[in-house]
Amino acid sequence: RLQLVESGGGSVQVGGSLRLSCVASGELFSSYSMGWFRQAPGKEREGVAVVDGDGHATYGDSAKGRFSISRDNDKNVVFLQMNNLKPEDTAMYYCAAGPFYSTYEDVRNFDDWGQGTQVTVSS
Repeated sequence: RLQLVESGGGSVQVGGSLRLSCVASGELFSSYSMGWFRQAPGKEREGVAVVDGDGHATYGDSAKGRFSISRDNDKNVVFLQMNNLKPEDTAMYYCAAGPFYSTYEDVRNFDDWGQGTQVTVSS
């Protein structure tokens, strides 16, 4: 199991950028898919981006072209670079670890979760 701690959230204006970080403690970080998910008030948790154990990334429709996920297996860290932020990106963002081959659609297969970091985009 991994323990996950997110950071980097905050309040930005429309069009701004944020970089979220997630530091993992535990063993075999490289054997997990790592993902970013978000949940807005009154909405279900949705997949934003996942990078699998082979380094292949998949993105939800809302993230394509604006967000980029990356991982550093030497430092046990996964990042989410978010550009051109929109008000609809406002949500709590969670980092999670899942099976080696996972995509952003596999939210139910992710077992280890961080506490989340809030992102607020204002117009």
